[in-house]
Amino acid sequence: MLEHGGNLRAAARAFGRPVDDWLDLSAGLNPHWYRAPPLSANAWHRLPEVDDALLHAARAFYGAPQLLAVPGTQAAIQALPQLRAPSRVVVAAPSYAEHAHHWGRHGHSLREVAYADLEAAVDTCDVLVVCNPNNPTGALVPAATLLDWHARLAARGGWLVVDEAFADMAPLDTVAAHTGQPGLIVLRSVGKFFGLAGVRVGFVGAHALLLAALADALGPWTVSGPAQQVARAALEDVEWHAATRARLAQQGARLRALLAAHGIASSGTDLFQWWPEPHATALHAHMAERGIWVRLFTNAAHGIRLGLPPDDTAWRRLAQALTEWTRTT
Repeated sequence: MLEHGGNLRAAARAFGRPVDDWLDLSAGLNPHWYRAPPLSANAWHRLPEVDDALLHAARAFYGAPQLLAVPGTQAAIQALPQLRAPSRVVVAAPSYAEHAHHWGRHGHSLREVAYADLEAAVDTCDVLVVCNPNNPTGALVPAATLLDWHARLAARGGWLVVDEAFADMAPLDTVAAHTGQPGLIVLRSVGKFFGLAGVRVGFVGAHALLLAALADALGPWTVSGPAQQVARAALEDVEWHAATRARLAQQGARLRALLAAHGIASSGTDLFQWWPEPHATALHAHMAERGIWVRLFTNAAHGIRLGLPPDDTAWRRLAQALTEWTRTT
C-alpha cells in the first residue's frame, strides 16, 4: 500500500508524540470543513441505494451531465484500469501516485511523463491520466488544451482521465461539462474543498456506457446512506461555497506569503503549497520534531507539500518552525 498524507498515527508512533499534539498539514484538506447536518432517523437502517437528489446536487455543483457516486475517487482510480484491454498509458508526473500504481498492475504499458512533455506524448498513448490542478505541484493545464488532447485520443478509441480532486477552487478550468462524450473521464471529490475526506464520497463523470461498466465493477451500495446525506447537504449549500472560496483564497495567499518570507518559492493551490526542496528529508524531520506533519515526496518529485493551518495558534507554530529551519540552513 502506498504512503499518503493524513497518516498521523504513523507519525505519532515514529516520533513518540501523542496524536492530539500534532499539527497535521500533510493532506491538503480544507481545515474548516463543512459541518454535517443532522441525519434522518433511518439513515443507519436503510440499504444505501443512490439518492437521485444527491446526483442532482452533484451535477449542479460540478456542471457534469451525468455522474456516478463512488466511495471516494480512490475506488474509481483502482477500478478504471480493469475496464480496458492492455493499452499504452501515460500518467503525468509527478502526480498522485495511486494512478500510476494501479495502471501499472493490470497489463498496461505504463510511462510517467513530465507535465511539460505531455503535448508530445498524447499521440503516442491510448490513455492519458492528468491531475488538474496537479497534486502535489499545483500545475494547471488549460481546459482548451485538455479538450484538444481528448479529441485526439478519442478519435482512436483512447481515454483522457482528468483527476479534478482539487478543482473546486478553479472551476473555470474544469472539463466536467464535456464528459458526455466518449473517452473523457473526470474524477471529483468532496474530500478536499469541503474538508470531508472521512465521508468517502466522490463522483465520476463519463459517457453513460462507461459509467454503467464502472458501476457494475464496483457493485451495489458503494456509498453509505449517511455519507450521501452529508455530501448532498454540502453540495447544495451555495452560500457556504462562496464564503469558503473567499476564505481559502485569503488563506492560500497568506501561506504563499509566509513561505516566501522564509525564502521558499512555492507553487500549488489555495489548499496547499509545494516546493522542490533539496533538503526535503531533513526539513520533514525538522517539522516532525516540532509536532508538525507535512508531506514528504521522494520519488517522481523530491520536495515538500503542506496545507493550511486551521487557526492563529497553528499559523504561529508553523512560522516559528520555518524560522528555526531558516536559521539552520
